[in-house]
Amino acid sequence: MPDSPGLPATLRWAVGILLAEAAGIGAVAVILAFEDVTATASNARAAISITVYAAIMAAVLVLLGVNLARRRSWPRGPAIALQLLALLLAFNMIGNGVAWIGVPLVAAAIATTILLVTPATREALGIH
Repeated sequence: MPDSPGLPATLRWAVGILLAEAAGIGAVAVILAFEDVTATASNARAAISITVYAAIMAAVLVLLGVNLARRRSWPRGPAIALQLLALLLAFNMIGNGVAWIGVPLVAAAIATTILLVTPATREALGIH
């Protein structure tokens, strides 16, 4: 995380969770890229598109996390929106038998959203 002296705990935790999510999605992108290269996909274009999408999402989460750590206010809204979208994905995962990923994702999305709307975080970002 970038040097961020005096960052409130709520914002530090939110940034940490965003960066952890980025690392997880980045790992998925690497695995998907390996699969794209080594497997024979029935639809290579779709497989590559999903891999690129995962890599872009990881990069976006890093971008948001780093800028929040720098006390910029603009990433707060997009970060909250992505967490709410992650909830939809997580509930879909839980319903489709991948609860071991879905449940932690629900917890991370809810925690990050709450952390980003706390008064301490808003004050640190200059949002009143």
